Amino acid sequence: MNNSLMIKNARFIVTCDDEDNLYENTNILINDGVITYIGKNQYEADETIDASNMIVYPGLINTHHHLYQTFSRNLPQVQGMELFPWLKTLYEIWKNLNEEVVYYSSLTGLGELLKTGCTTCFDHHYVFPNDNGTNLLDSQFEAATLLGIRMHAARGSMDLGIKDGGLPPNSVVQEVEAILKDSEAAIKKHHNPALYSMNQIVLAPCSPFSVSGTLMKESAALARKHCVRLHTHLAETKDEETYTLSTLGLRPLEYMETLGWIGPDVWFAHGIHFNDEELGLLAKTKTGVAHCPISNMKLSSGVARIPEMLSLNIPVGLAVDGSASNDGSNLLEEMRVCYLLHRLQSSQKAPSGYDILKMATNGGARLLGRSDIGSLKLNMAADLFMIDMNKISLVGTQLDPKSLLSTVGYKGNVDYTIVNGRIVVKEGMLTGADEYSVSEAANKAFTKYLAY
Repeated sequence: MNNSLMIKNARFIVTCDDEDNLYENTNILINDGVITYIGKNQYEADETIDASNMIVYPGLINTHHHLYQTFSRNLPQVQGMELFPWLKTLYEIWKNLNEEVVYYSSLTGLGELLKTGCTTCFDHHYVFPNDNGTNLLDSQFEAATLLGIRMHAARGSMDLGIKDGGLPPNSVVQEVEAILKDSEAAIKKHHNPALYSMNQIVLAPCSPFSVSGTLMKESAALARKHCVRLHTHLAETKDEETYTLSTLGLRPLEYMETLGWIGPDVWFAHGIHFNDEELGLLAKTKTGVAHCPISNMKLSSGVARIPEMLSLNIPVGLAVDGSASNDGSNLLEEMRVCYLLHRLQSSQKAPSGYDILKMATNGGARLLGRSDIGSLKLNMAADLFMIDMNKISLVGTQLDPKSLLSTVGYKGNVDYTIVNGRIVVKEGMLTGADEYSVSEAANKAFTKYLAY
């Protein structure tokens, strides 16, 4: 990594800072991965980028993904299904995961994220096959390090298989004691809580219908012992609500509260089917939600109450969810779909285009417990992306650079992505790996995986 980088004459810098500053024809100096100057002066640096025609944005933060699902997207047999039958069908494929599949699916998904402006990814991996699940997180961090993305990985888990009334095959569920032992090992091996950390661990049992209350409670205790965050799927479908009411006599969030799964160190994926009282509880406790609009639309799950969540100051971030329920890993696309979905649903109460950009930056940082990413200002990590405005698709968009990613949308790869001061995408191409070689190897691994 170069020690210093100068981005000079940026046409616009959309900071997403607390004052919502927008700078024009301004420079950014980066030293050792940190922003050390924003202003009109220019300085000598190891490398300089002329950004005269570019908009500079904070790096996007993906707050819920399943990278392994990249190798099961666009499968014809599941395209018309909703969540529960969709899961049952795909588990028969996912039970064959191994280190090679996780490595190449992670390279593929993370590469697409970087090429579309995402600089931090949280991945929720919870499928650990009995025969092949030993080093899957190692494979993910290896892929992330090669490409240069900031990575938060989940040690997910499931202990309720089909024999216990859950959805997953018995071959991908584990005993609570084994899960907790491996979770603690993952924290010790990969979790770095320091400022500007590139690798962190989250404990993330999968969902109320694949995890026991015991595992939920013990995971929460372990996470809080080691000061790591907690995550799970919640309130995604009416089927889930029916399941918890019929088996436990409680609504999903009510159940989570009894297990200690509430508070500023917890965020849930989806959060579609919360009622007014539950939104009030989330607001009071600062429990967060990762919003996955495309996945929720594709699986016919519903529309999350994002306008109300934002008005209540509930922590909300944006996410692409698993590639198999999205068929892509593109937060730029997610932003525009999010904008249009809520305009359709809520009209003038919908979040603005700029609100959604802040959800995808500040909001994501808040969910991950990070104060060093999510905006462009002094002493923040140098995580950003840049788009050349001299494109036909951007003609006429310059009046509101804060909103254009949501209102107009941006199709294609960004010109530059920088993570921790390192250029990881240059002129639309990854710098950390040869894309054609990765694609060839990934397609071979994909073919072998689906041939089981």
